[in-house]
Amino acid sequence: MQAFVVYGEPASKANSRRLVSFGGKPRVIKSSKALSYSQAFKLQCKGTPMDGDLVVTMTIYYASRRPDLDESLILDLLQGIAYHNDRQVKEKHIYWGLDKGKPRCEIEVRRRDP
Repeated sequence: MQAFVVYGEPASKANSRRLVSFGGKPRVIKSSKALSYSQAFKLQCKGTPMDGDLVVTMTIYYASRRPDLDESLILDLLQGIAYHNDRQVKEKHIYWGLDKGKPRCEIEVRRRDP
């Protein structure tokens, strides 16, 4: 089992993309909020990737009631830290919390019983 606490409020993956133009061609890239959270996440979250089927339990504490519950960016960021690929996650328990002073995500990853 691995447990992590990552401070900061995650960006919603659905709302974390922006359209830009490179060489006259449209590209979709992460928003500045998603990039900033990704960098902070990688600095705070260290682990060894687990093998096999896994269960992820997380509570995301937001600073306000406004954000929708969206764990998808966090699951992507856990690749290479808690597991090799997010396809290993066979069961998820995701909870929404409110903490105006200390937004964070509390994460637990464990092997799934056969």
